[in-house]
Amino acid sequence: MASRIPLVPGAPRYTLFDASPVVEGGTYPAKAVVGEIIPIAATTFREGHDCLGVELTFTDPHGRTVGPFPMSTQENTDRYQANFVATSQGKWSFSISTWGDPITTWRRRAEIKIPAGLDADLELREGASLIERVASGVSQQFRTTLENALAIIGNTALTERARYAAATDSAVTQILESHPLRENDVVHGPWPLLVERRRALVGSWYEFFPRSEGATLEPIKSGSFASASKSLTRIAEMGFDVVYLPPIHPIGEVNRKGPNNTLPASSHDPGSPWAIGSALGGHDSVHPDLGTIEDFADFVATAEKLNLEIALDLALQCAPDHPWVKSNPQWFAHRGDGSIAYAENPPKKYEDIYPLNFDNDPDGLYEEIERIVIFWIKTGVQIFRVDNPHTKPVWFWHRLITTINEAHPDVIFLAEAFTREPMMRALAEVGFQQSYTYFTWKNSKSELEEYFQQLSGSNAAFMRPNVFTNTPDILSTYLQTGTPSAFAIRATLAATLSPTYGIYSGYELYEHARLRPDSEEYLDTEKFQLRPRNWNLGEEQGRSLAPYLTLLNEIRRNNPALQELRTLRFHPSDSPDIIAFSKRGGENGEDVILVVCNTDPHNDHSTTIHWNLPELGVSRGDQFAVTDLISGSTWRWDEHTFARLSPHGDVAHIAKIISPVRPLTIYSEPGAIDQKVSKS
Repeated sequence: MASRIPLVPGAPRYTLFDASPVVEGGTYPAKAVVGEIIPIAATTFREGHDCLGVELTFTDPHGRTVGPFPMSTQENTDRYQANFVATSQGKWSFSISTWGDPITTWRRRAEIKIPAGLDADLELREGASLIERVASGVSQQFRTTLENALAIIGNTALTERARYAAATDSAVTQILESHPLRENDVVHGPWPLLVERRRALVGSWYEFFPRSEGATLEPIKSGSFASASKSLTRIAEMGFDVVYLPPIHPIGEVNRKGPNNTLPASSHDPGSPWAIGSALGGHDSVHPDLGTIEDFADFVATAEKLNLEIALDLALQCAPDHPWVKSNPQWFAHRGDGSIAYAENPPKKYEDIYPLNFDNDPDGLYEEIERIVIFWIKTGVQIFRVDNPHTKPVWFWHRLITTINEAHPDVIFLAEAFTREPMMRALAEVGFQQSYTYFTWKNSKSELEEYFQQLSGSNAAFMRPNVFTNTPDILSTYLQTGTPSAFAIRATLAATLSPTYGIYSGYELYEHARLRPDSEEYLDTEKFQLRPRNWNLGEEQGRSLAPYLTLLNEIRRNNPALQELRTLRFHPSDSPDIIAFSKRGGENGEDVILVVCNTDPHNDHSTTIHWNLPELGVSRGDQFAVTDLISGSTWRWDEHTFARLSPHGDVAHIAKIISPVRPLTIYSEPGAIDQKVSKS
């Protein structure tokens, strides 16, 4: 049900709009994951000065009611909010009730008038009348407490102050708050909320090409699933959760690309994994150099033993010699001369790739792709990184993801869509659990603050960011200097700003050779050739970021605040080059992490950070103790904290507040989280 504004006599008395998180008025469910802090909010008010009561109620995936929970507002605003955590996966919904609250209205009026002696006796009589209404509907134990108070309130031989004290006694107040009088109750909603598994929001990703792991160049020999399995231990020891593999299928022979996307290829060039399909098979086959389907299943099982998940590339495109080109020519766009159009993104040309056409046989093509996805799910794959989803119809993704998740709710789809924002939004709204972002091109403090306020704010209802520092296609200008501090800064920001981040193999070795001065492509990109690496050499020469990445992943895993998105808050600093932000997490929001990071990889910078202490759960004017999780140092900070950062030393502080903080009010299912949490 949409927001409502009363416009005719007899309509509900209370206006409510801008409920969140709500996606397209409830057409699509808002997103959340198990254990995530979800702020539910709405703007609601009524005419005049009488007080409103506002409550939040959930329906869980089994149709059971959870709540109601009171929603509170900051003074002098009409925006009400409550924090909720779902501990079970599935299709939820929430509703918001608004109602006239005569008791709170009376108390606010009485606390002004009675001490001032204005209509005191009349105010006490009106208050007693309201308390009598409550007493008539409560248990005997509560009724006795209220009746004793009423006897005092009605005793005119006592002072008005004594009578008023009985009306505001803590025991009486607790009963009145837990048994409110509700007038003209209106229920708004319900709005859908899809709660998915935590990996949909939280994870550290590592991308690598199996064919490069264990490969040799003299003689030229591809790596395999067996040799790549040996690298899984190294990746797990760095603390990553997800290993993402580019396509593992047979690679086309026709128009195969050579090094740096050149034509023609030589006989020993392996080609691009994204040029899928040959006489050896298509999307449901593996490249014979890598092994067999059984070998891949063993690779997935090995990863699982190391607490790693495998994310497989789902690239819906074909090489010119893919079996579909002959068996289903209607699945491709043909040019005027009858030839099939290859992929282009001018000035780039992909002569080795044919895009799919969903117009001629949409049902047939859909059914084949659904079959392929299910095929890989049966091998143990639960995550699909989808290549260029913005070049396929939105209806197709809505149908596919909905169908797959109905039968396999743990399956996650990541949209690799570096495209215009409206298309990225549409893909997220119709079902993609995660989305690539513009992070690679957001390097300054102001750019980062503006972008991540958007991602952690209203966009969090539908879009979960997966922040990659680099990809096989993108070597950002920021990283092209090869300065170790640049790599450390970008990894720090990715790992702390977003609950999910990723790196592409070679990042830890500071690989930064670019194709051309004006290019963001790697020289000798691994997309078109084998790239065996000596990981031990990087460690031996002290030219490896692996120890720092390991520390970042350990910090992320041990601190729930860094697994949150919606609690991200930026704090002012006097330097345009030093960014400061905080996150809260944990059962009562008691885990508070502060990040101060230099965004300049070349120069020292110092600044004063101005912390919004209430956002941190700290009272204004108080000092608080923190431990830097990078250096291990402990300091006492206050509202105005001086910091100095250097690209030749500490590029960042990741500080954990170790002083007691004021907990958040977080509601959940009965027994899941203590309901008696103090309000922030």
